[in-house]
Amino acid sequence: MTQAYQALEAQFAELALMGSISSVLGWDAATCMPDGAAELRGQQLAFLAGQSHAKISDPALADHLAAAEAEAAGLDDWQRANLREMRRHWTHRTCLPARLVTELTQVTTESEHAWRSFRKENDFKGFLPHLRRIIDLTREMAGIKAETLGLAPYDALMDSYSLGLRMADVDRWFDELADFLPGAIDEAIEKQPPLPPAPGHASKEKQEALARHLMTALGFDFAHGRLDTSTHPFCGGFPGDVRITTRYDEASFMESLLGVVHETGHALYESQLPEAWRMQPVGEALGMAVHESQSLFVEMQLCRSAAFFRFALPLLKRELGMADQVTAQQLYTRAIHVKRSLIRVGADEMTYPLHIILRYELEKALLSGALDPADLPGAWNDGMVRLVGIRPDSDANGCLQDIHWPGGSFGYFPSYTIGAVIAAQLREAMERTLGPLDALVEKGEFAPITGWLKDHIHGQASRLSMAELLQQATGAPLTTDAFRRHLQGRYLNR
Repeated sequence: MTQAYQALEAQFAELALMGSISSVLGWDAATCMPDGAAELRGQQLAFLAGQSHAKISDPALADHLAAAEAEAAGLDDWQRANLREMRRHWTHRTCLPARLVTELTQVTTESEHAWRSFRKENDFKGFLPHLRRIIDLTREMAGIKAETLGLAPYDALMDSYSLGLRMADVDRWFDELADFLPGAIDEAIEKQPPLPPAPGHASKEKQEALARHLMTALGFDFAHGRLDTSTHPFCGGFPGDVRITTRYDEASFMESLLGVVHETGHALYESQLPEAWRMQPVGEALGMAVHESQSLFVEMQLCRSAAFFRFALPLLKRELGMADQVTAQQLYTRAIHVKRSLIRVGADEMTYPLHIILRYELEKALLSGALDPADLPGAWNDGMVRLVGIRPDSDANGCLQDIHWPGGSFGYFPSYTIGAVIAAQLREAMERTLGPLDALVEKGEFAPITGWLKDHIHGQASRLSMAELLQQATGAPLTTDAFRRHLQGRYLNR
């Protein structure tokens, strides 16, 4: 190992520590920070972002990169992959001026906090100045990254979240789904049985106790993680201190249950990343499309199954006081009920990709200037009618519902549906080794499943590209075929 490479590992470890501090401060802002502290929190996070940018922009770090790359033959495979990821991080971050990094951090922190109030008050006009400012700054960032990376501006944004993800691929996959889903949704709605009665009221306290039991069964380590509440469920923190949140509806425990297992999928990925590389770029998760594949694997492939509800039914009855006559089949029928609805996070598995396709179309139009931000509500509502078949009754249930744009996360949304596509392909590969997963899930034997994921996905961290990782794990490049087979098997072949 060369001196230059050793120096880089030390420098990037400090950058990772700064990132972990920012992550916990962000978790605090979303869960328990007092309202009056939003401006101060913005300043704190902006300061950390500025310090981090100054550190990675230090000419000495660039010199170490060049020297280490010249002597890369002396490194092992993981070290060379780490050096490659260091260069990628450096390129993405140093191409931006420090002024823009600091301003984006402060503006998005304040915008996120303001969004919570404007959404609650259904006040798009009040939020519009925040949105315009974020879009202006994001356009500036995308333009700089596009020129540096030799990409289209939107591709440059997606590349920040999922390395190598390009509009050409996303357009093809989304076109295939947009051709398949409308007819499949009509057929699923026609074939599905009547929705069983709701299983009854469950207090927040009972739902939280249930969530903790299920998280533990799935492998979540409460010695190195937390469960809290927030307006929008998310997974934050840092490996070794993983924070997930949910929200509770006492009239319907299913939203919280499925939200918790979704975020637990994210948390398992973070907690099973290789500890030896925890503070290095190569030790990070491989982008948000793969990250979403892990949350959607746990939620959709495992926990929206009849087998899962047969496993969980005794626990549900014990923790929630559910009536004896409630059956696992009734709960499963409710969990996979297909319905055209307004809210993405509560959408069923079949209509969800159409929610994502809408956001993908709109954010590309916003960033290109084809759509003025003031016209977003109308474009959103028309798009919902065209794609999902339902018109929003308010902006709170329409274009104000997501945290992503208030937080400046343009280019993130495609990761959700690409993640669902990856998850289905992973399941087919996993079953070739482990046999039918339902047999394991019904017995609550999740360790072989999470062990396979650790070996093939989590433990690989960012050593490989997404294409290489999926080829190695599944034996094939990514297609929508397995996802469509999954939807047909669950919803159409009843």
